[in-house]
Amino acid sequence: MRFAFFGDVVGRSGREGLADHLPHLRRDLGLEFVIVNAENAASGFGVTENTARELFDAGADCLTLGNHSWDQKEALTYIVREPRLIRPANYPVLADAPGRGSNLFVTESGKRVLVINLLGRVHMDALDDPFAACNRELETAPLGLVADAVVVDMHAEATSEKMAMGHFCDGRASLVVGTHTHVPTADCQILNGGTAYQTDAGACADYDSVIGNQKEEPLRRFTTRISGGRYQPATGPATVCGVFVETDDRTGLARRVEPIRIGGRLAPHVPAVDRAEAVG
Repeated sequence: MRFAFFGDVVGRSGREGLADHLPHLRRDLGLEFVIVNAENAASGFGVTENTARELFDAGADCLTLGNHSWDQKEALTYIVREPRLIRPANYPVLADAPGRGSNLFVTESGKRVLVINLLGRVHMDALDDPFAACNRELETAPLGLVADAVVVDMHAEATSEKMAMGHFCDGRASLVVGTHTHVPTADCQILNGGTAYQTDAGACADYDSVIGNQKEEPLRRFTTRISGGRYQPATGPATVCGVFVETDDRTGLARRVEPIRIGGRLAPHVPAVDRAEAVG
């Protein structure tokens, strides 16, 4: 099976970048399923029904969230109506968070894909234990038995916590990928047990920015410690960053993993796209 995961979409630039590039990436890479982190899709903070629809229309099959899940209040009701929108699975039971933290999707060819969204606890607003939550979700649809592919989006600040989740899921997931820090890491690999891993997928955003935001306000806060206003997404051409995975049809484990980077300032680094003919 061939699928791709794309990192945090930041504002209009990220949405337009994905709309420009995802249709031909689906075709050229033979993608059967696409997951996109959308927690910054609406003006850089949260997701709305309209921004989600743009990403679905571009070719996303599933949207994951993170620490900005509820920044747009309409997301609290929209997620109940939209099973393709996934929030972190490790919200406390007492929170009674709307929506769900995982979902088992069925592709057009009949393959089953389990997508799990988690929120880290290191340097973040702490939720419940993401490892325990992940274990519960993995046990509901074991890879190779119930699910043909399992994708874990670990939305976290600390690289150590993301790496630990990768090894925790090794052999039980097709891909564990980090989101939230918006910078693509260079550690794309297949772990010993067969799980594809990358610490951070990066963002779909204008990289002439500070993690997708216009530079002026972050620079003001770092240099003066005084806020001058709200962060605003940068508006230049987006680089679309993600991870391409090809799995073994029998086990669901990874046979191949490569970064995707296309468009904008990081355009030279597109190994998966460069080899699209070989993949197809």
